[in-house]
Amino acid sequence: MLQKRTPKNDTIQVYVKDGLYPRNEAKVSVFDSSVQGGDAVWEGLRVYPEGVVCLDKHLTRLQESAKTLAFTDIPSKKEVKAAIKMTLDANGMTDDTHIRLTLTRGEKITSGMDPRLNQDGSCLIVLAEWKPLVYDNDSGIKVISASQRRNAPQYLDSKIHHNNLLNNIIAKIQANVAGKDAGLMLDDRGFVAELNGSNLFMVKDGTIVTPYAHACLPGITRATVIEICKENSIDIEEQDITLSQLYNADGVFATGTMGELTPVVEIDGREIQKDDALMAELLALFKNNIRNYCEVLDS
Repeated sequence: MLQKRTPKNDTIQVYVKDGLYPRNEAKVSVFDSSVQGGDAVWEGLRVYPEGVVCLDKHLTRLQESAKTLAFTDIPSKKEVKAAIKMTLDANGMTDDTHIRLTLTRGEKITSGMDPRLNQDGSCLIVLAEWKPLVYDNDSGIKVISASQRRNAPQYLDSKIHHNNLLNNIIAKIQANVAGKDAGLMLDDRGFVAELNGSNLFMVKDGTIVTPYAHACLPGITRATVIEICKENSIDIEEQDITLSQLYNADGVFATGTMGELTPVVEIDGREIQKDDALMAELLALFKNNIRNYCEVLDS
C-alpha cells in the first residue's frame, strides 16, 4: 500500500536543531552523523485532539536508545516536548498528524565513524505531517515472508530504535516486488519476528499471541495492546511462533503508530480470515480507548 502525497504538507514547518524552517529549507549538514552512518535514533508519534499518544513512553525510548549508543548530548523530555509543541502550533496540527521524531548524534568536524568527531551537539528533528492511518484497516493487508532476517541482539539489538533500517528496507523491497503490502521477517532461528515496519499478533483458540521481542522492537502500540488485553481479561501470551502457526491462525493483525491495528488477510498466498470475534473485539477496544492514552502538551 503506497502512501500518497498530501499537498498541504508542501508548506509545513519543520523543527531542526534550533528552530523552525519551511519544508524546503529544513536540512541537515552532509557531515551530520545520520548522513555519514545512519547514526541516529527516532520515534513515530500519533497526534489526536486529545494529545500525543503515549508521549512519555516514546520519549523514554528515544532517550534510552540514545544512551545505549553513547550520545553525549541528549535533550531532556521538557526540551523535546517544547520542540514538538512549537512545531504542531506552527502548522495548526491537532489531528490526522504523524510525527517523525529524530535525534542524530549531530554534525562531525570531518568524515569518519568515530563519535569523537561529533563536537557540535546532537540534532533534534521534529517532522510533523498531515497523515491519516496509512493502511485501510477495514480491508486489511497482504504480506509475504522475506528472506532478510531480523537482527538478533548479538548483531544489533532491536531494542535500540535506531535509524539503521536497511534490513527492514530490504524486506519491504521484497514485498514490493511481490506486489504485497509488507515483508514478514523471521529471526535468526526461523521464528516469526515482525513485519518490516510493525509488530504482529495472532489469535488462536481464544488466546491472543505475539512473538517474544528477542529480535523485534517491543513496540509501544504492541505494549498498549497487551495492556488492553490484561485490563479486559483477554488471554494474552508471548511465544515463539512459526510460519505454520501463523498460516493457521484464527486471525492475525499488525500494530504500529503509522497504522495502529491492521488485520493481515494473506500470508504467503494463504488466506487469513479477518472476521474472528475475539480479534474484532480487541480491535474495537483499541479504537475506543486509544485516545485515553493521549498526553496533552503543556502550554
